[in-house]
Amino acid sequence: MKSPARYGPAYAAVTTLFLAWGFITSLIDPLVAAVKGIFSLTDVQAQLSAFAFFIAYGVMSFPAAAILSRFKSVPTILMALGTMIGGCILMLIAANIENYTLVLGGLFVLAGGITALQVAANPLAAALGSPEGSHFRLTFSQAFNSFGTFIGPIIGASLFLEGIEVKPGMEVTEAARAEALAGIDAAYFWLSGMIAMLLVFFFLSRKIVSEAAPDTSSTVIRRGILSMLKEATQSKWALLGGMAIFLYVGAEVAIGTQMAFFLNADSIWGQSDAAFKFPLISWLFTSDGIPGISLQEAAAITAIYWGGAMVGRLIGSALLAKVNAALLLAVFTGGAALMCLYVFIVGGVSAGFVALAIGLFNSIMFPVIFSLTLERSTASAEATSGFLCTAIIGGAFVPLLVGLVSGHSSYITAFIVPAACYVILCWFALSARKVQATNNIAEVVTSH
Repeated sequence: MKSPARYGPAYAAVTTLFLAWGFITSLIDPLVAAVKGIFSLTDVQAQLSAFAFFIAYGVMSFPAAAILSRFKSVPTILMALGTMIGGCILMLIAANIENYTLVLGGLFVLAGGITALQVAANPLAAALGSPEGSHFRLTFSQAFNSFGTFIGPIIGASLFLEGIEVKPGMEVTEAARAEALAGIDAAYFWLSGMIAMLLVFFFLSRKIVSEAAPDTSSTVIRRGILSMLKEATQSKWALLGGMAIFLYVGAEVAIGTQMAFFLNADSIWGQSDAAFKFPLISWLFTSDGIPGISLQEAAAITAIYWGGAMVGRLIGSALLAKVNAALLLAVFTGGAALMCLYVFIVGGVSAGFVALAIGLFNSIMFPVIFSLTLERSTASAEATSGFLCTAIIGGAFVPLLVGLVSGHSSYITAFIVPAACYVILCWFALSARKVQATNNIAEVVTSH
């Protein structure tokens, strides 16, 4: 048994991976806003950026598990990082030749690498040290992931959206367009360099990391991907859990990617400085001095939406120790639905604050849906988990629907789509509360 101190550098590097993929994922929000202005796109066309990114989860989740089972943690991480570098390079080329189709290709490749990275890094973070500290290590690493999602929109807004506006009747100047493309180029250039440094580090420390890595030999290779997918679809609760993950991720991503457009709308904050009178916003962000919230300011303020999820995880963790998980999920999903309905029905300046606060309620949804499903599914843990990860594909499809609604009506009206998602999630939570758990979650986690 190696000394836990020996694992320090490896664990620090793994935690950096969590930060990196959280940051890269949340860059999608300002990127959606930027490409709409740069390439003169409709809302649906701009949301194809989120579609290209999150569709990779559905395509790559089971294959990534198979790769991990065959090649083990370190080689999988090296392959994932190499794939992510390839995606960044495609983004660099796309920015230089001004090709939106290539942007979509780059995002798909980048997200494919991130999917494989998550499959390998989660069990690795738990394993790098003493067994009794595994839950703390994984939670601590995930906290850095949340921090990455918080800073991504702030940095992305600064790099991508200087001078970019998308309101009807407003045109993007060639200078602003060139600056935004240069910002995309710079962001993915530095990302590729940082990812390359991580790749080198993992290659050089592959021995100690490999010794600490958990045994990833599983039934995925022996039984095959299609066999496991078939098993999952034969379980009622695996299907319900997959639906819930699909709707949750879809709603969360759709709100995040439309938030900048929504806050920038004249009917919300586009002609109001009310946001900068709010202490948290005035402390974190600086007004450009022009009345109203610009698209760049709105995209940066979107960070509060993701930051709310980070704070909510801390609050939710404490509540889950005392409150039934299904009941708490019902309260949080019901709260999120009511907030979406408030935005839809009331609108106005106050709706901007309410919309940002939805992130606080999103916080516990993914882990609680995951655990409730694992406890009730009649399929194996491997098949159920793989199916739930595949269901993250909701982040590709629901934003397209939201973009379609906003394009034909308004950003306020589009909140009816996530409201419907949260109502169904509340029904899922209440249904789970009525059903006795059939599996021991501790045994499920240990076997994974």
